[in-house]
Amino acid sequence: MARYAPLVELMKDINIVLVNFLIKDDTLNAIASLVQDTASCPFSVQITVADNSRNQDGIKDALAENFPLVKYVDCGGNVGFGRGNNIGFQTTEARYYFALNSDVVIPDNSRTVERLIRFMDEHPKIGCAGPKLVNPDGTLQYTCFRFDLPSILIKPFKQINWDKKYSWIKKHADKLIMKDFNHHATMPVDWVLGAALIVRAEAVKQVGWFDERYFMYMEDCDWCHEFWARGWPVYYVHDIVIRHGLTRNSAKVPGVFRPLFKNRLARVHLISWLKYLWKWRGQHKYYAELS
Repeated sequence: MARYAPLVELMKDINIVLVNFLIKDDTLNAIASLVQDTASCPFSVQITVADNSRNQDGIKDALAENFPLVKYVDCGGNVGFGRGNNIGFQTTEARYYFALNSDVVIPDNSRTVERLIRFMDEHPKIGCAGPKLVNPDGTLQYTCFRFDLPSILIKPFKQINWDKKYSWIKKHADKLIMKDFNHHATMPVDWVLGAALIVRAEAVKQVGWFDERYFMYMEDCDWCHEFWARGWPVYYVHDIVIRHGLTRNSAKVPGVFRPLFKNRLARVHLISWLKYLWKWRGQHKYYAELS
């Protein structure tokens, strides 16, 4: 009887990972836009759903029916954003890994994935990049940031919208989100939002994956910090645009102390913030401005 060697999965050009947690409809909409965007892409693409909900929302069957080429991975429970992405990344080896939120939509006829890969190919020293994100109405989202210690220290107050009440908080919040930055230019920045973040596999071998000590929030800031610390610049790419339905659930309960008791995500955000400050104590500097 003839014996056949098992099929070996070839390395992809990009592995796009979406973490799902009871948001099946959003995830399916995002995938539909990705499938359309990559239909004629000259690069090999793997789309992966890392499911933190144990298929409670039926995402596995919906993918099998509508998008059979999308890889489904059960993470074993709600393991968090960073770890969920890490699990998805490691299921398919690729030259690039792209963390993408489920509440995004790739614009029609934009060739977004192809252009991201070409950008990274043309700039081999860049370790990580984030495209421009806009709100559903087309207005700009501020998604690139500074490692500015005073601004990071007041970040929890921004999350509960105190930047709209107090000018001294707004001053530091505006510096953090780079309101003074020309968002019509592609430039190195300290860190980019994890809602759409592409990284180079070669750099990841040195830097490592998302730090899984962060359950949610600050893992993108931390990862970009790691890239810079190991000599891999982080860039904001202004002319590649993705629509993002940003929702700040940690700001829905008013006050300072009430969110910590009433809103679990606010507590998670605070814990991640404290972990980040402790990990990088004494190491805050503006990498992008030094490059």
